Amino acid sequence: MSQLTELLRKKSLTIAVAESCTGGSLSVLLTQESGSSDYFDRGFITYSNQAKIELLGVKKPTLDTFGAVSEQTAIEMVQGIIKNSNANIAVSITGIAGPTGGTKNKPVGTVCFGFFINEVHFATTQYFNGDRRSVIEQSVAFVVNS
Repeated sequence: MSQLTELLRKKSLTIAVAESCTGGSLSVLLTQESGSSDYFDRGFITYSNQAKIELLGVKKPTLDTFGAVSEQTAIEMVQGIIKNSNANIAVSITGIAGPTGGTKNKPVGTVCFGFFINEVHFATTQYFNGDRRSVIEQSVAFVVNS
């Protein structure tokens, strides 16, 4: 964690996040340090689809076609963060922490991430094992260590 915050401070960058399945855990981690306002701009907890639409501008057809847990949704979330913040870097997290909600195509532990760094946005999907708390912790660790 300290490597990320040190880098943000050194480069005078700010980060904003949108979290769904992690419910604010990444924001908590990023703001634990005194002086975190130097690099943390804001966090959106957009757990429901409606919140994703209203706060981040995720398109309903995207949610209907690909689902909330998809790289397409993660990208639209990260684009919404940049549009609605002053951050240089944005991260979105949307997934299935469990123990319910999984399907054959998207099992529990499926988590999609969106990143916006240096004017480039991209998404990736990771598959984590374990209980709900473990999936959330692994999701936050993935962002911090990426």
